[in-house]
Amino acid sequence: MPYLKLEVGELQTNMYLFYSELSRRCFIIDPGAEAEKIIKLVEREKLMPQAIILTHGHADHLGAVTGLLVHFHIPLWIHEADEKTMHGQMNREIAALFAMSLPSAPERLLKDGEIIGNDDLVLTVIHSPGHTPGSMLLHGGNLLFTGDTLFQGDVGRTDLPGGDDEAMRSSLNKIRAFPPETIILPGHGEVTTMEKELASNPYL
Repeated sequence: MPYLKLEVGELQTNMYLFYSELSRRCFIIDPGAEAEKIIKLVEREKLMPQAIILTHGHADHLGAVTGLLVHFHIPLWIHEADEKTMHGQMNREIAALFAMSLPSAPERLLKDGEIIGNDDLVLTVIHSPGHTPGSMLLHGGNLLFTGDTLFQGDVGRTDLPGGDDEAMRSSLNKIRAFPPETIILPGHGEVTTMEKELASNPYL
């Protein structure tokens, strides 16, 4: 399945469009900022967004959600364990600092193992706590969207509210099980592969 990647916001969050070449339907994953920039990319590629999916609830991954919801009239989905993270104290402080609008309640709370989408646009939810209680991986074809669980050569922080070292180790064990050819699409930084990370990432 194809995807498009766009770095947005001051923290250079990776926003992804996971889409079907056949139907042009897509999911918008982690729209951290710059809603207008994302809208222009969607319209340029003639894609039809079906939902916004957040790999976790931190503010730098959801800053453009409100603008996109208004423009596209689509639902917001997040893992059930991160609904509170989305409106937690840290996010409220960041939103106030950057004049950011936090989205209202998500329309769907996802669970581990759930298959989302249908026909030619499908992802599997894999709960991957550690960075936040409701962090999740999204798996489709040979693509693995890892949010802030796994980066090229690094892993997500566990010292923020809701972080958990033991849970992170368990989540990384889940990632290790993917085939070497799996393309890793992290929340920040460069795209990599499972083969490269197994060979060079000290946390794996």
